[in-house]
Parts: sequence; C-alpha cells; structure tokens
Amino acid sequence: MNQPENKEASYAIVGFGKIGQALAKAFARKGIEVSVATTRDPEDFASDAAAIGPTIIPATLSETVKADVIFLAVRFESHPDVAKALPSWEGKIIVDVTNAYGVSPEKLGGLPSARFVAQAFTGGKLVKGFNHLGAAILGQDPAVHGGRRVVFLASDDEGAAAEIGVLAENLGFSPIQLGGLSEGGLLVQARGNSWGQLIFKDLVKFN
Repeated sequence: MNQPENKEASYAIVGFGKIGQALAKAFARKGIEVSVATTRDPEDFASDAAAIGPTIIPATLSETVKADVIFLAVRFESHPDVAKALPSWEGKIIVDVTNAYGVSPEKLGGLPSARFVAQAFTGGKLVKGFNHLGAAILGQDPAVHGGRRVVFLASDDEGAAAEIGVLAENLGFSPIQLGGLSEGGLLVQARGNSWGQLIFKDLVKFN
C-alpha cells in the first residue's frame, strides 16, 4: 500500500478483548494512534481504552474500517461479520490475528486458515501475524533480555508484508517474514485440534 507523500498510514483494531487490548498496549507504548471497535457502543469500553493510553481511540466498526491497516482481533467465527462492513477492501491491509483452533479443516475447505479469512475481505491484502503469542505476552514490552520479541508474518502480497514488518519494528518487535499464506501461513495457524509449529513460540532476536 503506497501512502501519498507526507501521509502516514492510519491504524485500527477490530476486537477489544484480551488480544485487542494487548495490541492496543503495543501502540500506546509508542504513542501511535489507533482506533478500536467492538460490537458494543464505543462509550461502553471508553474507560478501558483510556486506561491504556490517550492514543487509543474508541470508535464504531464503520469508523474503524476507514483505516488503512486493520488488525482483525475477533474470534475466528466473527470475521465474516467484520468483512461485511465494507463492500470492497481495496487498498487496505488486514492483519489476521485470529486462530481457528477447533474449526475443522473441512469447514475451511481444506485451505490454510488465513487463506480462508482472506476470501471474505474482497480486494484487501491480508497479512497473517501477531497471532502466535498469547495475550499476556503480546501485551508486554517486546524489549526483553537485551533483544526484541519476534513476530511472524505471512502474506501473498510482499508489499503488504513489508509494510506490516516496518510497523512491527516501530512497535518494538522484530519481524520475521515467513513467505506466502500457503507456506508460512501454515506455520502460524490453528485449525482442527492442532496448532502450527510456531504458535506460542516466544522468541527473542538479539541484534
């Protein structure tokens, strides 16, 4: 996604449960503004957002999907409802933070879970990422033991993956690109009763 000159990308998180709040903390630590939405009225979770920091902006779903980059931090089963918020996701990057644990491969049509999610977001560029860490770890400062906590990223769009990689670095993480959704995505996905090989791997990269 190429931003016009001098225009910074805008960010949003859809879902404000444990994972959504952990992501919000990452943005707050760096003073980066991000809008957050749930199925509830923004006033209902405004105090929770304020407790994290002044750059966490409660909003409606229709407002958050105007952002350039949207983090999908809802239950896997809820992603089609989010996708209906726009007729086309052209020009937007969707960061899939969901985990399809308990969802049978048959229900996914035999696809990697991220590819299945990508089908719902017509025209959008999907990046699988930030889903391999539990909320308690994701919400912590990624600067640990003299290194930086790793986040894995996979996408069929190299430009989108690179952009989220830069964002991850700005948030203090060390991104590792895993390739496409059908290859790298398999390493960080959950489906059926199994977890990808890199799920819940709390790795730290040292410079």
